[in-house]
Amino acid sequence: MSQHDYDIANQSFPAFRTDLNNVLGAINTSNSGSSRPSGAVAGTIWLDTSGGVTAHILKFYDGGADIDLATINTTANTVNFSDSALDLITDTTPQLGGQLDVNGNAIGDGTLELLKFSETGSAVNEFTIANASTGNNPVLSATGGDTNVGIEFTTKGTGAIKFNDLAYIPQQALTSSSNAIAWDTQAKPNAYHLTTENTTFSAPTNAVEGAFICVEINYDGSHTIAFNTVFEFAGSTAPTFTSTNGKTDILVFKYNGAIWQEVGRTLNLSES
Repeated sequence: MSQHDYDIANQSFPAFRTDLNNVLGAINTSNSGSSRPSGAVAGTIWLDTSGGVTAHILKFYDGGADIDLATINTTANTVNFSDSALDLITDTTPQLGGQLDVNGNAIGDGTLELLKFSETGSAVNEFTIANASTGNNPVLSATGGDTNVGIEFTTKGTGAIKFNDLAYIPQQALTSSSNAIAWDTQAKPNAYHLTTENTTFSAPTNAVEGAFICVEINYDGSHTIAFNTVFEFAGSTAPTFTSTNGKTDILVFKYNGAIWQEVGRTLNLSES
């Protein structure tokens, strides 16, 4: 590493050769030194080594002051550019080499915020966003280190969550085995059951206070239906189920933290 005043005086050949080599050495080491080269002029770029091997600073001299361009760490082999306004507008295929640290800032157009991030120091769970091929929907998933991870939506003040298009919970099948139906309400809150035998709905699993569930019972024969006592019907009396081939009964329940209370029923519907 070296610097030079870039002034080669008239001198004997051996001295000239030494002076010339010193100039080339300065160029070859980016004018490295602990202070600005004495011969610097507007436009000179030089490497400030005063910060040590972990903090070399590449500088541009504008004729009056030095402008920091980048900090170079020769131990970690990294370069951090100093211009906070640096953008990737000329890179049409930018890629991250690691996790992006937004440093508490929002993403937007530079003036208006589009997306803000709030980071928890002990976080183990996060969102995963996946795109999709033709005919499939993109997916927003809760992922992370915990076995069970939910998703929470919180509005500001009296704001409400609005869906501009149809929202639905896909209907999924419940099957009967040994005259009993096991119902995981987390996995199948909107369920249907095509009867195959006389059966009883067992106490549901994964109940959450305030949750609503619905079941559509399609009778494929004159099968009888019963419900576990954790289901509370209007008047504390279960309805007389249709139990007729080709008919449908629909029931809706709400969980109060202890029992599933009936909030709606429609019986003896035609299946088609």
